Amino acid sequence: MAEAVSPFDAAMQHWLPVRVYYEDTDFTGMVYHANYLRFFERGRSEFLRDAGVSHQSLLALPEPAAFTLTNVQVDYKRAARIDDALMICSRYIGIKGAKVLFEQTARRGDEVIAEALITAIMIHADGRPRRPIPHVVDQLRPYIFKS
Repeated sequence: MAEAVSPFDAAMQHWLPVRVYYEDTDFTGMVYHANYLRFFERGRSEFLRDAGVSHQSLLALPEPAAFTLTNVQVDYKRAARIDDALMICSRYIGIKGAKVLFEQTARRGDEVIAEALITAIMIHADGRPRRPIPHVVDQLRPYIFKS
């Protein structure tokens, strides 16, 4: 049996391969700008899952919780096109008060396609904000990006 390869590198960056499909593009064959948010969402979700914090585990808590975004800043550098193989790099920056911070990059080889700064918060199942759950904070601590 082959040994599992970690999606995290030595700097604790998480890497997720994404292929650009027809459905991701606009009439010009380039990725529609809002679809980068989907790619970044997949990257963050896989980051959390691979760090041991799945969305399902948060919903199964006695007081269910979830993450929601409060701010997204995206800088589009280049156009990705149909059939491109992209790598989504997700970096967990840490927690500041109630805010959970991520930096993300979409790359085609060494070329940066888009960069994002993501601010999330933890919420109760009814949508009210809550402080980050201590065991989640502890679970994520080893994954803070080491630049």
